[in-house]
Amino acid sequence: MDGGWPGSLRAVPRAARIPAELAHRPFNLNEAREHGVTKHQLVGAQWRRLGGGYYASSAIADAPMVRFTAALRRLPDGVLSGLSAAFLHGLDYPPCSPVEVTIRGTSRFAGLAICRNLLVPEDIVMRRGLRVTSPLRTVVDLVSRLATVEGVVALDAALHKRLVSLEHVRAWIDAHPRHRGVAKLRRAVDLAEPEGESPMETRLRLILVFAGLPRPQVQVSLGDEVTFLGRADLYYASHRLIIEYDGGTHRDRLAYDDRRQNRLVDAGYRLLRFTAPDILESPASIVALVRRNLASDS
Repeated sequence: MDGGWPGSLRAVPRAARIPAELAHRPFNLNEAREHGVTKHQLVGAQWRRLGGGYYASSAIADAPMVRFTAALRRLPDGVLSGLSAAFLHGLDYPPCSPVEVTIRGTSRFAGLAICRNLLVPEDIVMRRGLRVTSPLRTVVDLVSRLATVEGVVALDAALHKRLVSLEHVRAWIDAHPRHRGVAKLRRAVDLAEPEGESPMETRLRLILVFAGLPRPQVQVSLGDEVTFLGRADLYYASHRLIIEYDGGTHRDRLAYDDRRQNRLVDAGYRLLRFTAPDILESPASIVALVRRNLASDS
């Protein structure tokens, strides 16, 4: 023994100090070397490889903007699109599973979902310094590829946030009658409700519509000129039947919602409430219950 460290410990590389210039952004190997970080040090736990020769500090490597920036540095002519663009426009979608980019060419890039398409200038906007498909083009792309229900969910969300209008979507359809997926777009426009306030509310509404039940009104204020009683997620006026989706916020304000429900029942309304498990796991039971309530007044 020479009094030094055991051999197994002597081989562990010392953790590199993270230079300030690399702490908050993705970088490539040349940039790392410029700031004193070697390729050997980049193997350490404090760094994460992002793909395509790009790295980031482990502390920020999963941040969407870091992933987006690295993707566009790999693809200088690329445009963030699909779910990644939807996230940047404020819609509730996962941004990086994987990062979606539209390009003109035919190359493959590990870790990225590549869409090969020709975008015109009006299809591209800047968001937070990055090239992104416009709100209208983002909605068109999503609705064209998603199943009908999820396409309507995407369109309703964009309409509710005033990112697009039905008139603009209809105009795009008229200008691109041969676009792949245009039939889905037309169907989604027919089913869309700009006043819808949540994806689960849209899914609940479509369960009723696809079952052949009358199309309910959406987000209807109830009461009279003097007294506001509440607002119904979905409403059948001729039956005074309210249908609501109970999400997490309902549990947080249970007392308020109970008082509101009592006021509505006292005023002669009927109310059915459904949760996410009802919608996702038991749609047939929803249809049967609503159908019985509609039939009871016939």
